[in-house]
Amino acid sequence: MAKNFIYLLLLLSLNSFSNPNKKALENMNGCYACHSVKVKIIGPSFIEISKKYKNQSASRNDLVKKIRDGGSGNWGSIPMIAHPNISEEDLSFMVDWILSLK
Repeated sequence: MAKNFIYLLLLLSLNSFSNPNKKALENMNGCYACHSVKVKIIGPSFIEISKKYKNQSASRNDLVKKIRDGGSGNWGSIPMIAHPNISEEDLSFMVDWILSLK
């Protein structure tokens, strides 16, 4: 029984490290309090964001700025709070991940 538990823990830990950047970003910054991948919650889903901005030339840099600085008006009247403490590296990874969704 203990041996199976150890294997399970090892498997779970390996799975969480398979993409550490994505896993870290999913667990930080509170994004999922307002967004989900497929369904609008308070803000648009990440797939809706991807569809809107994927083919715009300046979209990646614009999205990084929107996440960092916050704002309103692009998706309705509810403002998105600023996230000034997220590193540029994490913001870039987050936006690349969002824009990769279909």
